[in-house]
Amino acid sequence: MFKISAKTSFAAAHRLREYEGACENLHGHNWRIKATIGSEKLDELGMVYDFKNLKKNLQEIIDLFDHQFVNQIPPFDKELNPTSENLAKFIFKLLGKKLPEPIRMISVEVGESDNYTAIYEE
Repeated sequence: MFKISAKTSFAAAHRLREYEGACENLHGHNWRIKATIGSEKLDELGMVYDFKNLKKNLQEIIDLFDHQFVNQIPPFDKELNPTSENLAKFIFKLLGKKLPEPIRMISVEVGESDNYTAIYEE
């Protein structure tokens, strides 16, 4: 398996519903995102996928959140609590839909800081 990753970040606010503690209050993060994709085969140029395309695909998703209140963005407005774990899965699923065969998602890591990250993979 060949794997490549792209990193990006965005600034956004959120509040955790039904959480007992400071994170129930409105607060913000400079979220750090790392998306990893992979393939058993390389293309004719010897690449899993062009980094430029991975960055573009990932940025289209991140632009939904940048400088926003995450709790107002579906499905985080009602259905999902805007935790790092739920954001990681949401980004994983959306990014996966943008990838051509035979490339597949490996993982998405969402960090609220340098010290705390959540990873979703299947």
